[in-house]
Amino acid sequence: MASTESSQPKHFLAYKGKFRLFGLTIDDCIKVFFGGNAVVSIVVLTLITYFLFREGAGFFGQNRRNLDIYRRAGLEYVDYIRTQQDDHTALTRYLSDLRLRQLRYLTQERHLSLAEANAKLGPFDDFAEQYGDAIEPIRTIVSDLTEQASAIKTKCGVAEDKLTERQQLLAEGRNADAGRVVVESVDFAAELAPIRATLPAWREASAELTKRISQVLVTAPAMPDPALQARLERFKELNATYVAGFPAIQRRLETWDYTKPVPAAQALTSFIFGREWLTASFWQDWYGVIPLLVGSVMVSLLALVLAVPLGVGAAIYVNQMASPLEQRFIKPSIEFISAIPSVVLGFFGIAVLGQAMRALSQVSWLSWVPGFPYSERLNILTAGCLLALIAVPTIFTLAEDALNNVPRAFKEASFALGATRLQTVIKIIVPASLSGIISAVLLGFGRVIGETMVVLLCAGNRIAIPDFTMGLGVVTQPVHTMTGIIAQEMGEVVQGSIHYRALFVVGILLFFLSLGINYVAQAVVRKYRVSIG
Repeated sequence: MASTESSQPKHFLAYKGKFRLFGLTIDDCIKVFFGGNAVVSIVVLTLITYFLFREGAGFFGQNRRNLDIYRRAGLEYVDYIRTQQDDHTALTRYLSDLRLRQLRYLTQERHLSLAEANAKLGPFDDFAEQYGDAIEPIRTIVSDLTEQASAIKTKCGVAEDKLTERQQLLAEGRNADAGRVVVESVDFAAELAPIRATLPAWREASAELTKRISQVLVTAPAMPDPALQARLERFKELNATYVAGFPAIQRRLETWDYTKPVPAAQALTSFIFGREWLTASFWQDWYGVIPLLVGSVMVSLLALVLAVPLGVGAAIYVNQMASPLEQRFIKPSIEFISAIPSVVLGFFGIAVLGQAMRALSQVSWLSWVPGFPYSERLNILTAGCLLALIAVPTIFTLAEDALNNVPRAFKEASFALGATRLQTVIKIIVPASLSGIISAVLLGFGRVIGETMVVLLCAGNRIAIPDFTMGLGVVTQPVHTMTGIIAQEMGEVVQGSIHYRALFVVGILLFFLSLGINYVAQAVVRKYRVSIG
């Protein structure tokens, strides 16, 4: 026996029927292998988390400096007046929509030719032109102030770049070179004096705008239809609200103080509650995640609305009702969908699905569908349909596993009591597997909200909050998503810049969103296990 053991390598021995590797049994090796995988997973997750937070943490300090320059350079002051101009532009768009509705009414209901309809709308066009010209005094002031504030911001940027250059040279020990870098400080009080001196001119222009609007509204022509007349009256009400906001703008201009510090919390709240994501702007960059978050949630929820009935319904049918031949055909077909690359599905959405659905929306007998007809082929609906296709295999597979875990005795007892197959499925099988089905749905939600290529290619990539006044028709509008913005912009940003770090903060938000979904899934499973047990 001794000679046999001595002929084997010392690190691999057979001892009493148990093989040992470096002194470990096979059972010990299996434990080390799988335990090592778990450790590797934890280490990788920790490194990812550390990297996200390390790169994203500096965003809030940079964003605060960004907001501070926005105030000190006078951009905030100019934007108070610009709001007045932008609101007038929105009201002008309202008039354009009203003209389009009149044109449609005259051509479709009155059966006038296009030339006749346009001729009949001549008085309305004159009215709309006069209303649009009323803002010219304000627009002139905004244009002049924009140039002045932009020049101040440029000086601030040059001074910051020079200061950064000097600090880098000092850090490298090149004190002589650092001494030759001239940093010109900006005298904000002197630079902002011409901007603040325009306040009397703005008061006069604002009073003139109020007068012009009142005069133009009196000349508004009557509409050819009661519904259109009601919209015109609504336009007059909106103008009354618009003019009533002028005193508030004046108070902001009079009390504006460029020396007032930007609160640290504002760097966070401007990101969490910001409604604009605007980068590489000559005026001011904004990093507000709300439009991206709304876009991600809306596309994902639409995908779930479509995928849950299909995935769960297919799982119930295959598991409880289908014949063996049907099972052999349906299961591989559904699971094969998960093997299709998402970029291929995105191309399919661009070339086929988006175009086909837009053409379908133009069909006259489908005009009753909310949002139909629409012109944007890449929108929430197109992306949601493709994401539903991606989610169906996940929901189907996990839901069928949950149905398989229901004890066979439940079904047999139901049949023994005289229940039909449908009654057994609805009242016994599905309730018993409900925790697993809900978990499958939540994991499907986590699957689609993290999808990138489909939404990047098919959601339309418009960074704006959809118009929810359209009701269900809101799904025909284009949006951008959190995953899409990261994939689209990360390759173009300068490492360490505020834009670079803002994208990492979006990634952190996605990280916490995924954690929240998993937590809810586990909580639901525990709740239903307790209640069923």
